Amino acid sequence: MSLWSKRLTRVIGAWVIVALALGPGGVNAQTQPPPVPPPNQPPPNQPPPPAQPAAQGQAAAEAPAAPMKPEEIEALVAPIALYPDDLLSQVLMASTYPLEIVYATRWVKANPNVKGDAAVKAVEKETWDVSVKSLVAFPQILEPMNDKLDWTQKLGDAFLADQKSVLDAVQRMRAKAQEAGNLKSNEQQKVVVEPATATTQTIVKIEPANPEVIYVPAYNPTVVYGAWSYPAYPPYYWPPYPAYYPGAALASGIAWGIGFAAAGAIFGGCNWGGGNVNINVNKAVNIDRNFDRTKVNAGGGWQHNPSHRQGVAYRDNATRDKFGKNNVGGAQNRNDFRGREGAGGGGVGDRGGVGDRGGAGDRGGVGGAGGAGNRPSTADRAGPSAGGRDNAFSGVGSGGATQRDASRGASSMQSRPSGGGARTSGGGGRSGGGGRGGGGRR
Repeated sequence: MSLWSKRLTRVIGAWVIVALALGPGGVNAQTQPPPVPPPNQPPPNQPPPPAQPAAQGQAAAEAPAAPMKPEEIEALVAPIALYPDDLLSQVLMASTYPLEIVYATRWVKANPNVKGDAAVKAVEKETWDVSVKSLVAFPQILEPMNDKLDWTQKLGDAFLADQKSVLDAVQRMRAKAQEAGNLKSNEQQKVVVEPATATTQTIVKIEPANPEVIYVPAYNPTVVYGAWSYPAYPPYYWPPYPAYYPGAALASGIAWGIGFAAAGAIFGGCNWGGGNVNINVNKAVNIDRNFDRTKVNAGGGWQHNPSHRQGVAYRDNATRDKFGKNNVGGAQNRNDFRGREGAGGGGVGDRGGVGDRGGAGDRGGVGGAGGAGNRPSTADRAGPSAGGRDNAFSGVGSGGATQRDASRGASSMQSRPSGGGARTSGGGGRSGGGGRGGGGRR
């Protein structure tokens, strides 16, 4: 073999060896891209991304609600601050059980001829809280609480959050009424002023003139308290219901209406110095034989009972954490609270008080107009606090008419000799097939 042939053979052999060494896998290895890292893992040679704060959105959603401002609380208590002390305390307790307010109002409408102490006796076997049972003796209070559920819930929220702030607001309103010359002793009430001391402020107490007969005043806050100082928080207001204030002259802006023999319905009291409300256990047991004595703090202080909340949401996490573990209620309860018919009360055609506005949403009788001027609403006021919070009342009413009530209420109250603009029968609301009964709204 020649030298050239030997060289050629060596070259060919070398190429064969290289080709065999590389093979198909070797070629692909040279052309494939680098492997892709698994999902949610950083690429090679790069640090992992910084950890995100856990549940940022959830934490923001669960931020505690801001405390109510003093002027906001004054707007809430304005329509009830001039009630007799003991009755006022029971209204505040009952406001924390709005669904039971709905049930009690249905009972009152279904039994319009049962009144005063007899009404309290008739509901003895109902499962409502004792404070709610007591109010069947005072339908002129119970029905607006039902018609204005948004106000009722906000009042209860404020009271659960801080009893002292609510009672302090009541005292400020009474001082304003006195300064305006509209809070004095008369045939219906006895006003007692306890002067301030080195450690206490002036306390204004209101008692029935006759403990056996209790009158409930109805009034326009913008008249009784004088000029309202907080445009952002106008006072809640509803005209007096003619069924309970028939032809009542608004002397000094206050209508007294019918007195009720309902001394047996009173069991509460205001502890102005201690900043809370009290319960006379013996009197409470007379109203509700099943009254739970353990739901009274040392010294007789009232204690909220979550079981009577029946699933209605609390205002914020702090209140829910404090009371919510025993706050249970089914879908039927929630439907009743939102105004749908169902179990829990009489009152054919009632929608939990939402549909039975019956004048509770009137615009203060603006200009003395007929029905054209009446705009139903469950929240008789406007302002920042009237909305923005999703609750069981979503879509019930915007409350936009109330600010007009506040601005025009004074002239309308003076131009109308009676507190027109509400129900004219104890049954109120809708009658029969849903038509508005008892004269409806004026």
